Amino acid sequence: MTGYGKAAAALPSGKLTVEIRTLNAKGAEISIKSSLLPKDKDIAIRQKIASRLVRGTIDVFLTLESNVSENARAIDSELVKTYYDQLRAIREGLSGFAMGSVSDSDRMNNELLAAILRMPDVVSAKKEDAITEENWPGVEKAFDEALDAVDEYRKREGAVLYADVTSRVKGILTLENEVESYEAERIQTVKDKILKAAEDLKVKLDPERFEQEMIFYLEKYDINEEKVRLRQHCAYFLDTIDGEACPGKKLGFILQEMGREINTTGSKANHASIQKCVVRMKDELEKIREQSLNIL
Repeated sequence: MTGYGKAAAALPSGKLTVEIRTLNAKGAEISIKSSLLPKDKDIAIRQKIASRLVRGTIDVFLTLESNVSENARAIDSELVKTYYDQLRAIREGLSGFAMGSVSDSDRMNNELLAAILRMPDVVSAKKEDAITEENWPGVEKAFDEALDAVDEYRKREGAVLYADVTSRVKGILTLENEVESYEAERIQTVKDKILKAAEDLKVKLDPERFEQEMIFYLEKYDINEEKVRLRQHCAYFLDTIDGEACPGKKLGFILQEMGREINTTGSKANHASIQKCVVRMKDELEKIREQSLNIL
């Protein structure tokens, strides 16, 4: 589910850049980190993103590089005139005020204008929406291009993940075959251990009774069912990852079953070499589980 995509749209007000970043999550958690997107377009864009990306923590960033002309600040001429008339009336009403020369009057006007321009609300940034109905098709195209880029990123990431997890599942199957190769040795080891214990205790064993006890003992620690089920789960995992468009959640459930069979094999092993194989299988399984969290 990890991905990144970026695209741009040329608007009358400037260059709009759309960036989309995704990480793994159980559902589609979409966060649009910008105030540029009009409220009436928010739901439609979220639906488009969710339908294309399906799952993930999805962060959407919109940035605008304004044109030079758009960066110019607006002066409220009516408000300037109102302030000027008020200040001039106050000046002329001051006692002892005397009109000077024309140059003095110009200087005074310039000082008044400079003072007025520092007053609140006289100069303000232009407040025009960058995204409008007229330029919306271009913005929507940029979203589509960014989503295409995310898909392409995910495909590259997915190819690497696929190669890794499938090789590890096949590695578990190889280890399971290794476990099977120790079966005859395990049975003989159990027999030798019982015979040695009887010899140390100087107990004479009845051959027929001994064979019966051995059968009971070996049935108790038999791992054939676990081996069969683990192989079936591994085959199901490989079929699922090859055959389904979004197998991530199902693979998680299959991994749980694989883990159950591996753990049971370990608890019944009673053989050092088999235990080592079980530990290696658990290690591979944990790595597959970590990687599968990022599979869609």
